[in-house]
Amino acid sequence: MSLAESAAQASRSTAKARQGCTAAGQDLAVLVAVEFTGRRHRLSATARLARDAAAIGVDAPANADEDEQTSNTNFATDATAAEDSGGASGDLDFDASLAEFEELARSAGACIAATLVQRRARPDAATLVGQGKLEEIAGVAASTGADVVLFDHDLTPSQLRNLEAKLPCRVIDRTQLILDIFARHARTREGQLQVELAQLEYQLPRLAGRGKAMSQLGGGIGTRGPGETQLETDRRKINLRIDHVKRQLESVRRIRRQQRQRREAVPVPVVALVGYTNAGKSTLFNALGGTPVGAGVLESSKMFATLDPKLKQLQMPSRRKILLSDTVGFIRNLPHTLVTSFRATLEEVERAEVLLHVRDASSAMTAEQKMQVEKVLGELEVQGKPVIEVLNKIDLLPKEERARLAFSAGAKASGRPVAVAVSGLTKMGLEELLVAIDAALVVDPLVEARLRVPQSEGAALAALEAGAVLRKKSFEGNLVVLTARGPASLLERYRRFRERA
Repeated sequence: MSLAESAAQASRSTAKARQGCTAAGQDLAVLVAVEFTGRRHRLSATARLARDAAAIGVDAPANADEDEQTSNTNFATDATAAEDSGGASGDLDFDASLAEFEELARSAGACIAATLVQRRARPDAATLVGQGKLEEIAGVAASTGADVVLFDHDLTPSQLRNLEAKLPCRVIDRTQLILDIFARHARTREGQLQVELAQLEYQLPRLAGRGKAMSQLGGGIGTRGPGETQLETDRRKINLRIDHVKRQLESVRRIRRQQRQRREAVPVPVVALVGYTNAGKSTLFNALGGTPVGAGVLESSKMFATLDPKLKQLQMPSRRKILLSDTVGFIRNLPHTLVTSFRATLEEVERAEVLLHVRDASSAMTAEQKMQVEKVLGELEVQGKPVIEVLNKIDLLPKEERARLAFSAGAKASGRPVAVAVSGLTKMGLEELLVAIDAALVVDPLVEARLRVPQSEGAALAALEAGAVLRKKSFEGNLVVLTARGPASLLERYRRFRERA
């Protein structure tokens, strides 16, 4: 096939792809992923020093700071493996990050026309990618007829302006892409307000002047004199809108506090699901307790399918009740403005007694995803809460790996499992998870009492039957003699029936 025929075939293929995207109402996008190799090389070097020091039994170099020494310890094994495999470990991480970025683009409704990768030692201050790569991106965007160029990196306001001036279509960075997905999935008024607040805070420093319309002082007769620039006007309007949205969100928080105070009048502990986006939290939420079809939260393979929190009551094996909360998922480099804007939603995490950290056991990036979730939990200042790691999606693993994972997850620490291996889709391991949650709860602890209840106290017997586990039940005349194990709040209500020693 000649060069001209190849070019014509590529052109027809691009036109066909564009027609398909247009028919589906999708934007044709060119993806740009950037990897900065300078830090990775530094980590590899320090990791090698740590490995060599460990081999001869000496301390890390004295001039290494505390963070670098920690990095040495954490990355030594990874660096060794990377050296042995020619840097395959770093490439695997980058490939997984690139696949995640492509999934983000699809979740936003984009049709991917091309994916470009740029590896640099450090970011270019003006364009992030450098002039040569920028020309390549412009050529690909023009040849494919792309509607938008998506960058898997946050862009400064000046970089955004420079890129928009050089490229023939819109430019969107990682934060703006995530905000767009949030806007698509927000259903409640609260969720929409939180997304709008994050969008406004993102937009504020990125306002840019365009021509004389933005100028405070003109150059002709009648245009001189003090006045407010268009840029200042836009900033003032955005700041006013931000204040208005914050007031509305504070009203939402006040209503939530009132609802929480009513719930706390009856000691029902809250257990919150947290985890990386698309780890299977919503599927697990629906599987626990057997949520009826149509009554649960949306289960979707798309990222950030759940934005609005949802609570449901769940009965534990001990018969006591909890409130299970599903929350928004986290992601690598989650913008701080999103954490701030979604405070109202994440208050359930702050108030929860136990956190269920749901992890995708089938992901090649599960260790990094765990680190990113713990970073956000640190921002929320909830590191001290009891956490149960839930290794989800084990149905996607081979049988041998599944058995090994289940064995290691079942290892005990202080009498409790370190982690629980489950599948929210096939409902494997859910009974073990409920037992682990039951053991982790400390509010309204389980107690045991021997009671002598008259048979005429039907309401008391029914409440004990429903809320506690009854053992050694027998009859003495008109008395029901039983041993009940259940929440202290329940048994305290019937202390008048306790058997006296």
